[in-house]
Amino acid sequence: MFATSTAGMKYGGRMAPTIHKMRLGPLDNCVYIVSSPTTNRGVIVDAAAEPDRILAACEGIEITAILTTHGHHDHIGAVDAVRAALDIPFRLHPADRAVAGRDPDEALTDGEEIVIDDIALHAVHTPGHTPGSMSFLVEPFVLTGDTLFPGGPGATRWDYSDFGQIMDSIEDSLMTLSDPTVVHPGHGEDTTIGSERPHLEEWRTRGW
Repeated sequence: MFATSTAGMKYGGRMAPTIHKMRLGPLDNCVYIVSSPTTNRGVIVDAAAEPDRILAACEGIEITAILTTHGHHDHIGAVDAVRAALDIPFRLHPADRAVAGRDPDEALTDGEEIVIDDIALHAVHTPGHTPGSMSFLVEPFVLTGDTLFPGGPGATRWDYSDFGQIMDSIEDSLMTLSDPTVVHPGHGEDTTIGSERPHLEEWRTRGW
């Protein structure tokens, strides 16, 4: 686990968050704890696997919810254990109910602002990988789930996926962010919007 801190910096009138990133489970899923640097309240983004490690990382932080980028099994594997231990809601875009095989405790909606004291996460619907895929912007970071990775979009091999749609989500919703914005994906290493922006047409041409 490592922490990314921009304590003391302000974006849009709000403090920048502290982000703890863990890479857990057999598919190298990224689990994020996003918290206020001043109040130690926060959320989990994708309770993917290894609930004991997630709970240990949450010690000293008042967690208010599990925000879920999409409903694939490898992103929700620890939900039940973490949800029960912390008595917090599991949140998911309703379009991914069938993918997840379950209903959320609370639905996520496009454009919703999730305020945690002096930080705010902006929920952005970025479909294509799944119908209900979400990204979470909390400047100067964006957590993209399986929508955007270093080197291209997430997989679109399922019947409910759509390559054109994921590319539109990336171009219309993510590439509007500034070049220095750090991309925290659902698996593996981080990147920046500026590093990926020049490759949009290359990705569209290759078709994946």
